[in-house]
Amino acid sequence: MDGIFDSHTHYDDEAFDADRGEILAGLPALGVSGIVNCGCSLESSRKSLEIAEQYEFAYAACGVHPHEAAGRCETTGSAELSALLSHKKCVALGEIGLDYHYDFSPRDAQRKAFEQQLALAAELGLPVIVHDREAHEDTMRLLKKYKPRGVLHCYSGSVETMREAIGIGLYIGLGGAVTFKNAKKPLEAARAVPAERLLIETDCPYMAPVPYRGKRCTSDMIALTARAIAGARGIDAREVLDITRKNAEDLFGIRRI
Repeated sequence: MDGIFDSHTHYDDEAFDADRGEILAGLPALGVSGIVNCGCSLESSRKSLEIAEQYEFAYAACGVHPHEAAGRCETTGSAELSALLSHKKCVALGEIGLDYHYDFSPRDAQRKAFEQQLALAAELGLPVIVHDREAHEDTMRLLKKYKPRGVLHCYSGSVETMREAIGIGLYIGLGGAVTFKNAKKPLEAARAVPAERLLIETDCPYMAPVPYRGKRCTSDMIALTARAIAGARGIDAREVLDITRKNAEDLFGIRRI
């Protein structure tokens, strides 16, 4: 399938160190028309911009992930992050949010970093890419406070929370989890999300869809995710890819770059 827009990737990850250039250069031939590579720290944000500069179809998001929040709250409102966000191929502030599953950073540090970056996104007029794992209450509280444009990525919550997010003005990003055997909530979200608020993603190298689960994921595998979403919605995969490409371009302002 062609016309794939992968709204959330991590090609700067060490999983691609051996063949990053080969993989990225080959994506257009596999039907990939666009990707957003998401930073998790200042270092990975810089690497995301390097990827975006090298490949016409690639764009970057820059931000500090909740795993990286400990001791870095001074970074999340810094001039250095603002400078990265001003790059012409940076289309969002992310990946930011809260992760109470792993708790790699203290929760108060996560909340402070998230709020600082939401405030910065509002100041700069940028959409946000939000990570929420087992932290729905605090995530939604801060999103309701700042009401950003953006996307809840790798969505696995309830339909009710999804509708709250859409009411704020957010998109819903669905990935390989919709193909998993126990994918009840992602598939419920896939059926219920309004077409104009749906994005599709890999989170590569993570979250590979079935039958590649547990292996390194790449953007062309989105075709399998699109088929699962299409099945849940009663439409064809081509329509899913067309809808999600348009939505990604609208959210990230890609036509204006």
